[in-house]
Amino acid sequence: MAATLCSRLFPRPGWLPLAQSIRHGSKAVTRHRKPVHILKKKLMAITEYIPPKPSAPPGALAPPTRKAEQESGLVKLLKKDLQTVFNECKMVAVVHNNATNSEDMLILKHRLHRHNISIKFFPHQVMRSFLAGSRYRNMEPLFIGQTALFVSKEPKVREMLQVLRGTPQMVLLGALIENTLLSQQGVVGYSRLPSLTSVQGELVSGLTMMTSQTVSMLQHHPAHLSALLQQHLKQQQTGGATEPAATEDAPKAEEAA
Repeated sequence: MAATLCSRLFPRPGWLPLAQSIRHGSKAVTRHRKPVHILKKKLMAITEYIPPKPSAPPGALAPPTRKAEQESGLVKLLKKDLQTVFNECKMVAVVHNNATNSEDMLILKHRLHRHNISIKFFPHQVMRSFLAGSRYRNMEPLFIGQTALFVSKEPKVREMLQVLRGTPQMVLLGALIENTLLSQQGVVGYSRLPSLTSVQGELVSGLTMMTSQTVSMLQHHPAHLSALLQQHLKQQQTGGATEPAATEDAPKAEEAA
């Protein structure tokens, strides 16, 4: 029995079985893909990379047109006030306001009003737009931060500096004096100049002295000449009077002899 089984299980060498078993049926089960969740689909759609469009070459597109902003009535009124200030006032000083409270500002206005100097405040936007199209455009760099204008119809520079010495919160930046833009050192140098009346007096006295010297020099030679001629005439008159007296005494001396 055992020999029979072994002969069946272990075939003889060189012998092939007459029938072979072939497996028929379905293939091996593979893992199917799960459907993507709707939130993940939305997230992937939002974060999808969109390549940038190629830019147009320069000059291919027309430049964008900017709409001109119309100025309000308040801005026009402030510009008109600025134009009046620069036309009528001979001194326009720019001062930096370093956190001056209302009480100190009121005292400062009162001190300046004694010398006919007033303080004016203008927004920087209005000031720069006014200066950009005027002959005072060089004053534009002075308007940085909180600034104020000290204006007067006469150049009261010395009085203004005396008032500013008692108010350290106000710092002088520059000034336009008689259509001349001056820095802080220039304003200080201008205040040391003599007044116009004294300069005019010195000029008149100098011209008078020069004219008097000229007249004296022109009259010197004729006066000297006339003095010499008068002296000559006197000498001739004295010489003519002595000669007749000498001729009358000569016959008397002969008779006595």
